[in-house]
Amino acid sequence: MPSTANLTDDYGRRVEYLRLSVTDRCNFRCIYCMSENMTFLSRRENLSIKELYGISKVFVELGITKIRLTGGEPLVRSGILSLISSLSQLRGLEELTLTTNGALLKKLAKPLKDAGITRINISLDTLQRPKFRKLSRTGELDQVLDGIEAVQLANFKNTKINAVILAGYNDDEICDLADFAIERDFNISYIEEMPLGSITSHKRKFTELSSTVIRKKLEARYKLTDTNFRTGGPSRYVSLENSKTKIGFISPISQNFCSSCNRVRLTSDGQLLSCLGNTASTDLKTIIRKHPKNLGVLKSALKTAIKNKPERHHFNLNRTDIVRFMNATGG
Repeated sequence: MPSTANLTDDYGRRVEYLRLSVTDRCNFRCIYCMSENMTFLSRRENLSIKELYGISKVFVELGITKIRLTGGEPLVRSGILSLISSLSQLRGLEELTLTTNGALLKKLAKPLKDAGITRINISLDTLQRPKFRKLSRTGELDQVLDGIEAVQLANFKNTKINAVILAGYNDDEICDLADFAIERDFNISYIEEMPLGSITSHKRKFTELSSTVIRKKLEARYKLTDTNFRTGGPSRYVSLENSKTKIGFISPISQNFCSSCNRVRLTSDGQLLSCLGNTASTDLKTIIRKHPKNLGVLKSALKTAIKNKPERHHFNLNRTDIVRFMNATGG
């Protein structure tokens, strides 16, 4: 049986949650996520579907109970449904979820559910078409809205909207986005932008908007009550009077949540990141390709990486210390 005792770091935090990036590619070019002209990894540089499954299987054997598939945009990865079907059958895995920009959900929502996805998070930063194009550079809002409708028709439960809020861009839509979620019985999380990757579209120190400010804007319209509700990630949720919707705040800048971090990330090229805000990584791709039949080497590397997980991140909006973009990190 899986053993969570194997995946505890030096600060006593039990790691139970793997964010698995299946590709660095995306059909959008969101301004806070990547540069406009990106260079993506080659097929050989990425882990194969077989390798993604094999590493995930070992993680679950060591105590991981939740896997979230991310990208880039995970739905552009060839073979994604096959991977999901295999992962969903892992003994000990309690939840298999997905984060997506939503553009391909009209076609894939039902196949995703049939394959074994239990819950979906959809990135949606604006409900205004011109602004959506500006923020995503290449996306079309109507594709995402059609995808959201498909998720509803597929009867997914506890669907969540993720919104990155930038002052001067979409901070005037905070309540509109909440209304959108409430009308559909979705949850919603508001996310502070993180200084990952060097961008030229805006200065992050000028677009910063804290969760405290976002909450005050919401409190002007809704009655919010703090809750102990958790989904395994960093969101701190409040409930709404007369609504099923929970509103979450992800606050990597203003309200450090590292003391309760239970997550690690695996990039699509096999780098294990034990902390989003640090540069240290463990090259699992080299390990599994050098020792394809020796899972003991992989297990030892995983345990060591998690044992040495940093205590916390230190983001500074005045500079970019982490040069990798979010599309390479896995959300």
